[in-house]
Amino acid sequence: MTTPPPNLSKADPAKTDLAKVDLPSDLTAPARPSRAQRLRAARRRAGWLDLARLVGGWALLAGLAYFMWTPGDWPVRLLAWVLLVILADEFGGWFGYIGVVLGGLAFLSPNAPPAQWIIIVPLVGGALMALLLVKHSGGPLVLPFAGVLFAGTLLGVGRFGPKIDPTLTLPANPEFQRTAILALLVGLGFSFVRQIINILLKRRARRRAARLSGLPELSS
Repeated sequence: MTTPPPNLSKADPAKTDLAKVDLPSDLTAPARPSRAQRLRAARRRAGWLDLARLVGGWALLAGLAYFMWTPGDWPVRLLAWVLLVILADEFGGWFGYIGVVLGGLAFLSPNAPPAQWIIIVPLVGGALMALLLVKHSGGPLVLPFAGVLFAGTLLGVGRFGPKIDPTLTLPANPEFQRTAILALLVGLGFSFVRQIINILLKRRARRRAARLSGLPELSS
Protein backbone atom coordinates (compact mmCIF):
# COMPACT_ATOMS: atom_id res chain seq x y z
CA MET A 1 0.00 0.00 0.00
CA THR A 2 1.11 3.44 -0.74
CA THR A 3 1.33 6.09 2.00
CA PRO A 4 -1.27 8.83 1.50
CA PRO A 5 0.18 12.29 0.83
CA PRO A 6 0.25 14.73 3.75
CA ASN A 7 -2.72 17.04 4.17
CA LEU A 8 -1.35 20.40 3.05
CA SER A 9 -4.56 22.22 3.91
CA LYS A 10 -3.85 22.03 7.63
CA ALA A 11 -1.57 24.69 9.05
CA ASP A 12 1.45 23.80 11.08
CA PRO A 13 0.51 24.15 14.80
CA ALA A 14 3.92 25.64 15.64
CA LYS A 15 3.61 28.30 12.97
CA THR A 16 0.04 29.02 14.04
CA ASP A 17 1.16 29.62 17.61
CA LEU A 18 3.90 31.97 16.47
CA ALA A 19 1.44 33.95 14.36
CA LYS A 20 -0.81 34.41 17.37
CA VAL A 21 1.96 35.89 19.52
CA ASP A 22 1.20 39.56 20.15
CA LEU A 23 3.90 42.17 19.69
CA PRO A 24 5.06 44.03 22.79
CA SER A 25 3.12 47.18 23.52
CA ASP A 26 6.22 49.36 23.23
CA LEU A 27 6.69 48.23 19.60
CA THR A 28 3.24 49.24 18.47
CA ALA A 29 2.90 52.55 16.60
CA PRO A 30 1.57 55.40 18.79
CA ALA A 31 -1.89 56.63 17.96
CA ARG A 32 -1.99 59.96 16.20
CA PRO A 33 -3.91 62.71 18.00
CA SER A 34 -7.29 63.45 16.53
CA ARG A 35 -8.12 66.72 14.82
CA ALA A 36 -10.17 67.85 17.82
CA GLN A 37 -7.24 67.18 20.16
CA ARG A 38 -4.88 69.15 17.94
CA LEU A 39 -7.32 72.07 17.81
CA ARG A 40 -7.67 72.10 21.59
CA ALA A 41 -3.89 72.06 22.02
CA ALA A 42 -3.50 74.89 19.51
CA ARG A 43 -6.13 76.96 21.34
CA ARG A 44 -4.35 76.41 24.66
CA ARG A 45 -1.03 77.52 23.18
CA ALA A 46 -2.66 80.57 21.61
CA GLY A 47 -4.23 81.50 24.93
CA TRP A 48 -0.90 81.31 26.75
CA LEU A 49 0.79 83.34 24.03
CA ASP A 50 -1.88 86.04 24.25
CA LEU A 51 -1.42 86.20 28.01
CA ALA A 52 2.36 86.46 27.63
CA ARG A 53 1.95 89.30 25.12
CA LEU A 54 -0.32 91.23 27.45
CA VAL A 55 1.96 90.77 30.46
CA GLY A 56 5.11 91.65 28.50
CA GLY A 57 3.59 94.68 26.80
CA TRP A 58 2.17 96.20 29.98
CA ALA A 59 5.38 95.44 31.88
CA LEU A 60 7.44 97.39 29.34
CA LEU A 61 4.99 100.29 29.43
CA ALA A 62 5.16 100.30 33.22
CA GLY A 63 8.96 100.50 33.01
CA LEU A 64 8.72 103.33 30.51
CA ALA A 65 6.29 105.23 32.74
CA TYR A 66 8.75 104.84 35.60
CA PHE A 67 11.55 106.39 33.56
CA MET A 68 9.30 109.26 32.50
CA TRP A 69 7.97 109.95 36.01
CA THR A 70 11.18 109.77 37.99
CA PRO A 71 13.91 112.41 37.71
CA GLY A 72 16.73 111.74 35.29
CA ASP A 73 18.94 113.23 32.62
CA TRP A 74 17.59 113.56 29.11
CA PRO A 75 19.99 111.01 27.54
CA VAL A 76 18.73 108.29 29.89
CA ARG A 77 15.10 109.19 29.22
CA LEU A 78 15.68 109.35 25.48
CA LEU A 79 17.38 105.94 25.40
CA ALA A 80 14.61 104.37 27.49
CA TRP A 81 11.85 105.99 25.46
CA VAL A 82 13.04 104.91 22.01
CA LEU A 83 14.12 101.42 23.08
CA LEU A 84 11.07 100.55 25.18
CA VAL A 85 8.63 101.84 22.57
CA ILE A 86 10.13 99.55 19.91
CA LEU A 87 10.26 96.58 22.28
CA ALA A 88 6.72 97.13 23.53
CA ASP A 89 5.50 97.21 19.94
CA GLU A 90 6.80 93.65 19.53
CA PHE A 91 4.06 92.45 21.87
CA GLY A 92 1.40 93.61 19.45
CA GLY A 93 -1.72 95.63 20.02
CA TRP A 94 -1.36 99.32 20.67
CA PHE A 95 1.57 99.04 23.05
CA GLY A 96 3.94 100.90 20.72
CA TYR A 97 1.59 103.82 20.18
CA ILE A 98 0.80 104.03 23.90
CA GLY A 99 4.55 104.17 24.54
CA VAL A 100 4.90 107.14 22.17
CA VAL A 101 2.23 109.01 24.14
CA LEU A 102 3.94 108.16 27.43
CA GLY A 103 6.87 110.33 26.37
CA GLY A 104 4.81 113.33 27.46
CA LEU A 105 4.30 111.89 30.93
CA ALA A 106 7.45 113.69 32.05
CA PHE A 107 5.59 117.00 31.83
CA LEU A 108 3.06 115.76 34.40
CA SER A 109 5.69 114.51 36.83
CA PRO A 110 6.20 116.47 40.07
CA ASN A 111 9.88 116.53 39.13
CA ALA A 112 10.46 119.06 36.39
CA PRO A 113 11.73 117.39 33.19
CA PRO A 114 15.01 118.47 31.61
CA ALA A 115 14.81 121.68 29.63
CA GLN A 116 15.69 119.79 26.43
CA TRP A 117 12.67 117.50 26.80
CA ILE A 118 10.29 120.04 25.32
CA ILE A 119 12.28 119.77 22.06
CA ILE A 120 12.82 116.02 22.24
CA VAL A 121 9.16 115.03 22.67
CA PRO A 122 7.68 116.41 19.41
CA LEU A 123 10.77 115.57 17.34
CA VAL A 124 11.40 112.03 18.57
CA GLY A 125 7.70 111.32 19.09
CA GLY A 126 6.92 112.14 15.47
CA ALA A 127 9.85 110.04 14.25
CA LEU A 128 8.73 107.11 16.43
CA MET A 129 5.19 107.33 15.11
CA ALA A 130 6.46 107.21 11.52
CA LEU A 131 8.73 104.28 12.41
CA LEU A 132 5.81 102.28 13.83
CA LEU A 133 3.62 102.95 10.80
CA VAL A 134 6.31 101.67 8.42
CA LYS A 135 7.14 98.76 10.73
CA HIS A 136 3.53 97.60 10.72
CA SER A 137 3.32 97.65 6.92
CA GLY A 138 5.25 94.41 6.46
CA GLY A 139 7.61 91.84 7.90
CA PRO A 140 11.32 91.96 8.67
CA LEU A 141 12.19 93.35 5.24
CA VAL A 142 10.62 96.74 6.04
CA LEU A 143 12.61 97.23 9.25
CA PRO A 144 15.61 98.86 7.48
CA PHE A 145 13.27 101.38 5.85
CA ALA A 146 11.70 102.18 9.22
CA GLY A 147 15.15 102.66 10.73
CA VAL A 148 16.32 104.90 7.88
CA LEU A 149 13.18 107.03 8.24
CA PHE A 150 13.70 107.48 11.97
CA ALA A 151 17.42 108.18 11.82
CA GLY A 152 17.09 110.34 8.70
CA THR A 153 14.51 112.53 10.41
CA LEU A 154 16.72 113.19 13.42
CA LEU A 155 19.87 113.73 11.36
CA GLY A 156 18.06 115.98 8.90
CA VAL A 157 16.67 118.17 11.67
CA GLY A 158 20.07 118.22 13.31
CA ARG A 159 21.69 119.47 10.12
CA PHE A 160 19.14 121.94 8.81
CA GLY A 161 17.30 122.87 12.00
CA PRO A 162 19.87 125.38 13.29
CA LYS A 163 19.82 127.14 9.92
CA ILE A 164 16.09 127.75 10.32
CA ASP A 165 16.10 128.38 14.07
CA PRO A 166 19.52 129.19 15.62
CA THR A 167 18.22 128.15 19.05
CA LEU A 168 17.45 124.59 17.84
CA THR A 169 20.84 123.14 18.72
CA LEU A 170 19.88 119.92 20.54
CA PRO A 171 19.18 117.80 17.40
CA ALA A 172 22.71 118.59 16.20
CA ASN A 173 24.18 117.39 19.50
CA PRO A 174 26.28 114.24 18.85
CA GLU A 175 25.17 112.72 22.16
CA PHE A 176 21.52 113.18 21.19
CA GLN A 177 22.01 111.51 17.82
CA ARG A 178 24.18 108.73 19.22
CA THR A 179 21.72 107.90 22.02
CA ALA A 180 18.66 107.82 19.77
CA ILE A 181 20.30 105.76 17.02
CA LEU A 182 21.80 103.28 19.51
CA ALA A 183 18.36 102.61 21.01
CA LEU A 184 16.98 102.31 17.48
CA LEU A 185 19.54 99.70 16.42
CA VAL A 186 19.03 97.58 19.54
CA GLY A 187 15.25 97.67 19.24
CA LEU A 188 15.08 96.91 15.52
CA GLY A 189 17.74 94.22 15.87
CA PHE A 190 15.60 92.45 18.46
CA SER A 191 12.54 92.84 16.24
CA PHE A 192 14.34 91.36 13.23
CA VAL A 193 15.57 88.30 15.15
CA ARG A 194 12.13 87.72 16.71
CA GLN A 195 10.34 87.89 13.38
CA ILE A 196 12.79 85.52 11.68
CA ILE A 197 12.41 82.99 14.51
CA ASN A 198 8.64 83.33 14.33
CA ILE A 199 8.67 82.64 10.57
CA LEU A 200 10.80 79.51 11.06
CA LEU A 201 8.56 78.22 13.86
CA LYS A 202 5.43 78.71 11.76
CA ARG A 203 7.00 76.89 8.83
CA ARG A 204 7.98 74.01 11.10
CA ALA A 205 4.44 73.86 12.53
CA ARG A 206 2.93 73.73 9.03
CA ARG A 207 5.21 70.86 8.07
CA ARG A 208 4.31 68.94 11.22
CA ALA A 209 0.60 69.52 10.65
CA ALA A 210 0.96 68.32 7.05
CA ARG A 211 2.68 65.12 8.20
CA LEU A 212 -0.01 64.39 10.79
CA SER A 213 -2.85 64.98 8.35
CA GLY A 214 -1.18 63.12 5.50
CA LEU A 215 -1.59 66.08 3.14
CA PRO A 216 1.21 67.64 1.10
CA GLU A 217 2.63 70.84 2.55
CA LEU A 218 1.56 74.02 0.80
CA SER A 219 4.50 76.17 -0.14
CA SER A 220 4.36 79.68 1.35
